[in-house]
Amino acid sequence: MSRNDSSAAPAPLFATTRWSIVLAAKHENAPESKQAMETLCRAYWYPLYAYVRRDGHAPHDAQDLTQEFFARLLEKDWLQAAGPEHGRFRTFLLVAMKRFLINEWHKNASLKRGGHITHVPLDAEDAERRFANEPELAPDAMFERRWAMTLLEQTLATLEAEFTSAGKADDFQAMKHCLTLDRGSISYAELAAKTNSSEGAARVAVHRLRKRFRELFRANIAATLAEGEDVETEMRHIVTVLGGD
Repeated sequence: MSRNDSSAAPAPLFATTRWSIVLAAKHENAPESKQAMETLCRAYWYPLYAYVRRDGHAPHDAQDLTQEFFARLLEKDWLQAAGPEHGRFRTFLLVAMKRFLINEWHKNASLKRGGHITHVPLDAEDAERRFANEPELAPDAMFERRWAMTLLEQTLATLEAEFTSAGKADDFQAMKHCLTLDRGSISYAELAAKTNSSEGAARVAVHRLRKRFRELFRANIAATLAEGEDVETEMRHIVTVLGGD
């Protein structure tokens, strides 16, 4: 899971990928609009940044372009073209970025990096550190990979928040590695010792953890789809993309 600094767990992105957040961001004068827009930007700037970098732009240019893209997204009401009736949210973002790179960016424009959207910090050092570890993929494939990882990170953050809210943060830390292990390779005796429980209780806890993760992951994916699209098909696609790590 490639969120580099996990010393402080990210706040759950409540319904970051849900169309309700996109729709809230579209209503510029609504009280929740700014928060919704900031949430979208924080969640999805890196997949778009990675796309721009893989498209051949230098780090500083990619930072400028990504920041300006989100500024235009807000200022030009591009979100008005987004909605569950129009298609997947990831498709909307990628197509919008491609159009922006072709039509909207003028190399000689005077642009102070981040000046138009100061409420959405872009950690340039972290972005380049993450990008340096990315595989050599085509720009579209890079965006798909980072999109899939973003959904995964969101799901883990939400799951951790649920455990923390229930007073079981330590249990989550002890069990989270079980999400990526084959069932046969999980040491339930070791896990029972860490969680002060029996092996039987540890087995049940891991089963519930994995089940809840899948539920949240499915819901997170479903929330990015167009009306009527098949969630299971999209889940298989996301899992296939993640399998390329």
